Amino acid sequence: MSSSLISDQSEFENLCDQIRQAGIVAFDTEFISEYRWKPELCLLQFATPERSVCVDPFAVTDLTSWWQIMEDDSTTVVVHGGQAEVRFCFSLGGGRPRKLVDVQIAEGFRSRSYPLGYTALIARVLGEKIHGKETRSDWRRRPLSPQQIEYAIEDVDHLLKVWSTQSAALAGQDRLWWAEAEFDKMISDVHTDIVRESWRKLPGVHRMRPQELAVLRELANWRELEASRRDRPARRILRDDLLVELAKRQPKTVTDVMATRDMNRPEYKRIATELIDCIRAGQDVPERDRPRPPESAAGDQTSDEHVLGQFLSLALTNRCFELNVSKQLVATSADLRHLVRWHVFGEKQGTPPRLTQGWRAVVCGDLLTDVLDGKIWVRVADPESDHPLIFVRPPA
Repeated sequence: MSSSLISDQSEFENLCDQIRQAGIVAFDTEFISEYRWKPELCLLQFATPERSVCVDPFAVTDLTSWWQIMEDDSTTVVVHGGQAEVRFCFSLGGGRPRKLVDVQIAEGFRSRSYPLGYTALIARVLGEKIHGKETRSDWRRRPLSPQQIEYAIEDVDHLLKVWSTQSAALAGQDRLWWAEAEFDKMISDVHTDIVRESWRKLPGVHRMRPQELAVLRELANWRELEASRRDRPARRILRDDLLVELAKRQPKTVTDVMATRDMNRPEYKRIATELIDCIRAGQDVPERDRPRPPESAAGDQTSDEHVLGQFLSLALTNRCFELNVSKQLVATSADLRHLVRWHVFGEKQGTPPRLTQGWRAVVCGDLLTDVLDGKIWVRVADPESDHPLIFVRPPA
């Protein structure tokens, strides 16, 4: 096991030198997120064309050399469903990955299957069967067992071969740049989520009034500080739904707080006074400084937008079947509504719809806007086909 697990700083530095020389590496992590304020990195796995190895971050405490590799533009880093790995690069390395490949995303441009789990993806691309992940492992315990090391290494062992197959296929279809654009978008989305205020991520914020949002902001900020101080997950300090409920009800006394459903617990009674202080602070925020709900919230759509969005969804589904790409990668319901608002209702403030830009414009072309303009007829061509509809332009 010693050759497969690096627990010495100098060995780790040598590994980083080998990775730089190879110019490409598969990367994965094992972490625990249910006990600490922030996810705890417990293991790093790497595979170059020459070797596969794990690194113990409890023993190798300085990972700077690796984060520098991730943040340069010389080494291709191949991951599968790599949002967590990107997040660690931002939070522990302090920078943005520059040359990252995500094979889960890439497969969505070769087939309609997205997102595929690691085991299914290996079977799909390579036709090989692997054992699967040790999902119940406690990766914090030391020493790690030989079985844990074996399973962890298996998570990176096939990634370079997968990407070699995918990249060749995508290049042949002129879709490699599609995938690269989406890798970059995924990184940007992770960064946006990191810097976004915690209260904006809570469920139901789009249905709350500005004063309620001001209270919610105070409560959420208090919860983050308390979670940081106690090094516990924020939801273990106070659940999301209770946070939202307090912001709506705005109780004035400890008794009122404890009368909130599911708040009648001793640990909540101990913090009730602090919660009331947060509520009062939110209530005192001047009207001009209160946050506003998201403008493009799903709950704000009109019935016309809903119907047109559903119709576009049908057209887009058919188009994705024709091209054999994942609709989930192409557009969300919000993307379709944005196009409807922009093209039909003339709401053209801000950034143009994503469906009119980049590789998405190639997929959709003028199809969706021409459907909205009535320039295309829709009819059933083959009821037994996986894309039974065809979209045709009427004769001049």
